[in-house]
Amino acid sequence: MMISADPEVLPDALAGLAASAALMVSDIPFNGPISEVRVAKIDGLYLINPPTSMLDRAELDLIVAGNSNDILMVEGECNEVSEEDMLTALKTAHEAIKAQCAIQKELEAEVGKTVKRTYSHETHDPELKKSLYNAYYDKVYAVAAQGNANKTIRKEGFKAVRQEYLDSLPEDHTIDLSLVGTYFHDIEKDAARNLVLNERRRLDGRQLDEIRPIWCEVDYLPRAHGSAVFTRGETQSITTATLGTKMDEQIVDQALFSGYNKFMLHYNFPGFSTGEVKPNRGPGRREVGHGNLAMRAIKKVMPADAENPYTIRVVSDILESNGSSSMATVCAGTLALMDAGVKIKAPVSGIAMGLISDPETGKYAVLSDILGDEDHLGDMDFKVTGTEKGITACQMDMKIDGLAYEVVAEALLQAKAGRLHILNEMKKAIAEVRPDLKPHAPRAFIIEIPQEFIGAVIGPGGKVVQEIQKTTGATIAIEEKDSKGFVSIFATNKEAMDAAVGRVKGIVTVPEVGEVYTGKVKTVTDFGAFVEFLPGRDGLLHISEISWDRLPAMKGVLEVGEEVQVKLIEVDQKTGKFRLSRRVLLPKPEGYQERPERPERSDRPERSDRGNSENRRPRN
Repeated sequence: MMISADPEVLPDALAGLAASAALMVSDIPFNGPISEVRVAKIDGLYLINPPTSMLDRAELDLIVAGNSNDILMVEGECNEVSEEDMLTALKTAHEAIKAQCAIQKELEAEVGKTVKRTYSHETHDPELKKSLYNAYYDKVYAVAAQGNANKTIRKEGFKAVRQEYLDSLPEDHTIDLSLVGTYFHDIEKDAARNLVLNERRRLDGRQLDEIRPIWCEVDYLPRAHGSAVFTRGETQSITTATLGTKMDEQIVDQALFSGYNKFMLHYNFPGFSTGEVKPNRGPGRREVGHGNLAMRAIKKVMPADAENPYTIRVVSDILESNGSSSMATVCAGTLALMDAGVKIKAPVSGIAMGLISDPETGKYAVLSDILGDEDHLGDMDFKVTGTEKGITACQMDMKIDGLAYEVVAEALLQAKAGRLHILNEMKKAIAEVRPDLKPHAPRAFIIEIPQEFIGAVIGPGGKVVQEIQKTTGATIAIEEKDSKGFVSIFATNKEAMDAAVGRVKGIVTVPEVGEVYTGKVKTVTDFGAFVEFLPGRDGLLHISEISWDRLPAMKGVLEVGEEVQVKLIEVDQKTGKFRLSRRVLLPKPEGYQERPERPERSDRPERSDRGNSENRRPRN
């Protein structure tokens, strides 16, 4: 449990160190110590456990776990980095792990816990194990060497060999059947591994770097905003992409972070995908871990928030599984987003790499696109995702002690070739992001407004924005960020979108002399009418500016509520009042002559007798 936290020190990189240290100061049997660190590439430097505030600039962000000799686990995300950058990060992290393991050994000696309890919880029957190997190893190896791509047929073949032994036992036997199951599992594991190491062939007959057959299709579900099916061998994902409004954002409330999330990815692994009969309950380890890995892989190519008004949810349902279902989710998720018209930076594919090794002979084989059996029987599960440009996420679990960096480098390069092959297959389904959304997808538009106009758009008690939503049918969300206002408008059709955009723009638009507006008559007076030409802005349409004809009175000329096109011809600099004209927008009649304006009194010509005192009649 995290007891206290420094906002600049992320706790996830300390959990492994803390757990290992607790075991080191106990007498519990433990093949440690181990530790873990975060390594990030920031401004060209590889930093160990950098401050939280620096991670926004990280090109690469990995959590690496290991012991003094080997790397055990890796997980993280990257901004399309190269394989060389990944290797450098792993080496940098391992050096820090070695130092932390050395400190734990010192701690163990300091508290006097160098002697541990003896582990003796298992019982074995070496004679039974030897007899089973001698009698059935060749038969199991023959099943493995058949190269059958159907895992059910392989499973039945292994089961038949085991059943042959069980049928040979007398009814009154004293054999421990649980040990029989354990030893047959070991025989199957050794047979499958030796097939790879000795013959360079795999359980399903593929070459070491061969990818299973791929079939994919987009726009599979007619009413989804985006959908795709991705099938690789016996693993299949059907994935949807849904576009929501700002109101659909995920609220994040964690110990060191609170805010909102606009991109969500959920991974579902129902029992029927592996032929199991079981209820589908809440998310477990697989759903959380695989979903998070796929989310990290795709998140790096999502458009920036300023360019994306939508909250996006991707859901992957695994319909059939035989290894690499998380990587199928990455591929299907990418295709679904492209089908939905989301402007991702580049398509992402993923591949799971495996390893079979023999420390005694030094033989090893790196496997591309591993099966479920190869994951279970192998020494490594190394998932790598990325674009044509570079890696976006990775996850590695090691099941053996010792993995040379040369082997990691080979696995990364082989993974790159596999990723590019998969990307080319995906392009056959959809080569580019769709230029527009589906007709039934919600439309979104973001208007950036000055900070001082936020209140005007909202209105007192939200009256203005609620009225806009009610009359147009659009959904409007307003937020303030970086001393600016951002108005997100969502609508199900173009008419509603245009109406809402026009209303908002009308509120925040500064009236310009010479512009033409469609206004609504608010009041009619004897000398003209007051017209609301922008929301909250009225101007005087004088009786002389309504028509080219001279109007004797306003009666019957305009009605309250009538729409009329007007042109803004003047803004009084002192009072800020607006003068409008309608007649300038109408054709001028032929032969029309402007009526001369009545001159001011000071400009009128004087009468002939004015100024002549002699001709004036004296006043009484």
